[in-house]
Amino acid sequence: MTETETDIPEVTDVSGTGIPVRGNDIDTDQIIPARFMKVVTFDGLGEFAFFDQRFDDADNEKDHPFNEDRYGDASVMVVNSNFGCGSSREHAPQALMRWGIDAIVGESFAEIFAGNCLALGIPTVTADQETVEAIQDWVESNPDGELDVDVAAETVTYGDTTVDVTVDDAQRKALVEGIWDTTALMKSNTEAIRATAESLPYVGNPEPRTSADD
Repeated sequence: MTETETDIPEVTDVSGTGIPVRGNDIDTDQIIPARFMKVVTFDGLGEFAFFDQRFDDADNEKDHPFNEDRYGDASVMVVNSNFGCGSSREHAPQALMRWGIDAIVGESFAEIFAGNCLALGIPTVTADQETVEAIQDWVESNPDGELDVDVAAETVTYGDTTVDVTVDDAQRKALVEGIWDTTALMKSNTEAIRATAESLPYVGNPEPRTSADD
């Protein structure tokens, strides 16, 4: 990754070990249960990712990839169809990012979830079911093996295999050109925004009210 003059990283390529999370229609409530959304900041959300899928009511561990030590350092998650559906909570990708996820490969994503991932610089790239399941199988057999998600070239490489994936055109442009962080862009262009606002006839500083106006 390099940086633009606005200090927003250009996300052209993400590499790391993988973690397979199987199942269709995994919604945002599964990713981060609502009771953990009462935090003032997003810090610490990572430990609650998939909490109800990972623990029972007595806090005993269930069988889930996020509980497996072999995936403890994984940064590329491989999922199935319609991942991130349900309510449009931005806490879901925030929790995944804070767990350590930098990119997600899947069959398909809920549109709002993908948008919330983009706002964090997390690519959500898609491929067909057969391709995704093959990657999941490989990750399970090679938990220390590296996945390379090339956002610019729209490929994923694992082992000796390189497959084509799809990156939404708008997402690809934003990530590759380093314009995905709209908050940072606005901050870096404060003066230009202020000048534009002051030039608009309907945006101005109203005269302060005085007692005579009452």
